[in-house]
Amino acid sequence: MRRLLLLRHAKSDRPAGVPDLDRPLNPRGRTAAPRMGAYLADEGLRPDFALVSPSLRTRETWEAVRAALGEIPSRIERTIYEAPAAALRDTIRAAPEAARTLLLIGHNPGIQDLAHALAARGSHAARDRLATQFPTAALAVIAFEVETWDAVGRGGGRLERFVRPKDLAAELAD
Repeated sequence: MRRLLLLRHAKSDRPAGVPDLDRPLNPRGRTAAPRMGAYLADEGLRPDFALVSPSLRTRETWEAVRAALGEIPSRIERTIYEAPAAALRDTIRAAPEAARTLLLIGHNPGIQDLAHALAARGSHAARDRLATQFPTAALAVIAFEVETWDAVGRGGGRLERFVRPKDLAAELAD
């Protein structure tokens, strides 16, 4: 079995004159990213390897998540930046085979399109939420009954959960 963790970068700022690739997280993003890292750690969703877009906002998201998880091998992967779902799927298929659980931190719309294309099974309500909106710092966890990342294909996964930062904020308020 393989497990794919798709995390959209946390909320970013839009400073004037700053290229898209260099946009940092804003205060909301700097709060949400460590919250998602703590969620991953608390739920035992520790990846064996992480693939991260080269944008500043995804790298900052990764650093905040990694702080909660500890040292995890990772690679900045240029092919993730502004990539459509098909290119992201190709990136996943080339992931290290030793990684049974893979984290990919990327951008919309590609990450949402990929999650929607891969997860044909799982909670209907969660799949509907995922299809409607994949907000910043949201996480989709998709399981595959395959032996290699190369075998991951359209409709082959089961959405185990789809968690948004506001879902965790609601849990904290309870």
